[in-house]
Amino acid sequence: MTTFKYLLVAASIILLPEAAIAQGAQLNEANTGWILTATALVLLMTLPGLSMFYAGLVRSKNVLSVFMQCFAVACLMSLLWFAVGYSLAFTEGNAVIGDFSKVFMAGVGRDTLSGDIPESLFMAFQMTFAVITPALIVGGFAERMRFSAMLLFSAAWLLLVYAPVTHWVWGGGWLGSMGLYDFAGGTVVHITAGVAALTAAVVMGSRKGFPDSAMMPHNLSMTIAGAGLLWVGWFGFNGGSALAANGDAAMALLVTHISAACGSLMWMVMEWIKYGKPSVLGIVTGMVAGLGTITPASGFVGPAGAMVIGLLAGFICYNATVFIKRTLKIDDSLDVFPVHGVGGVLGTLLVGIFASTELGIFSGYGFADGITGMGSQLAVQAIGAISVLVYTAIVTFVILKIVDAILGLRVTADEEIEGLDLVLHDERGYDL
Repeated sequence: MTTFKYLLVAASIILLPEAAIAQGAQLNEANTGWILTATALVLLMTLPGLSMFYAGLVRSKNVLSVFMQCFAVACLMSLLWFAVGYSLAFTEGNAVIGDFSKVFMAGVGRDTLSGDIPESLFMAFQMTFAVITPALIVGGFAERMRFSAMLLFSAAWLLLVYAPVTHWVWGGGWLGSMGLYDFAGGTVVHITAGVAALTAAVVMGSRKGFPDSAMMPHNLSMTIAGAGLLWVGWFGFNGGSALAANGDAAMALLVTHISAACGSLMWMVMEWIKYGKPSVLGIVTGMVAGLGTITPASGFVGPAGAMVIGLLAGFICYNATVFIKRTLKIDDSLDVFPVHGVGGVLGTLLVGIFASTELGIFSGYGFADGITGMGSQLAVQAIGAISVLVYTAIVTFVILKIVDAILGLRVTADEEIEGLDLVLHDERGYDL
């Protein structure tokens, strides 16, 4: 009997590594359930969240064109991501780009895992990021780009900008290897979208009448409804990036909410001081600034750090908006760069500060487990932000010029006056 016990113990020791490996490869149903939910939440951000947010901000003659662009981008980017984008972003490849080993999801079956969730689910979650990022750029050239040019530009941009940058940061590329902290897309989503929108606004030129004629939002009620959907959907965006139903996801959700609230209130106060009245447009724009700025930091900072990040987002992004529109007179139609681009850069840099272990109540939390070399991490964050900014600007400029040569980027002056709804889609948003 004693000999049998010894043999049993010995066999357990020998088989333990294999058992552990098998256990680690098993599907985690709790994590899978949360990422299924988060995937739906992130898609909600684009359809209908961003669509309504943007559509309400344009003039009534262009409302359907914005809806059409957002819906078409969601469809086209989904197919491109399935066909080749996912493979370029998340396969081994090299330090710059992935390979073609998972084109059309080759080798990925129902039971194939990425960590402890189905790889098909991981691919779908990342697909929603690939959908919303080009959709954000729509705000930079709203009310003046041809629909065909928008489709060609968005497709090329996904493959030449978004997929490589995703690989750099999350797919085993050089920025991830360097130690860049970007939890949910400060560089991958917000810097790329913001810089691309600014580049498009500069290349295409201003809308007819800008900046002398007022171009007021035609339906702020629609914008507010879209903003609410964005806020709720962002919990999936940031909380889902933990890829697990755990404390990191919960903390990411909490700091996301705090930053959004602080960004909203700061923007509101800034307008109140300057104009004597707070605006609804201001408070929802401040919300987006707070959300975009916390995104890269959401898995690495605590609530106190998120409060400071949100307040800084509201203050800095507000002033950036005024500077871009009134000083530089660049017609980034829906303020994509000052809110998302500036917010993405700011948030990426602030991770290097508030993920530190040296700040008491403001110290970091989460996957980073705090960092001790604040200066060295800040340098890595700056390299990441600058490299993504420069790469995006150059490649976006080239894509725009090529698309312009092939199709022409912009509608004619008469077509712009008539409105894109009728000119491009032969429909009206309102028939009252």
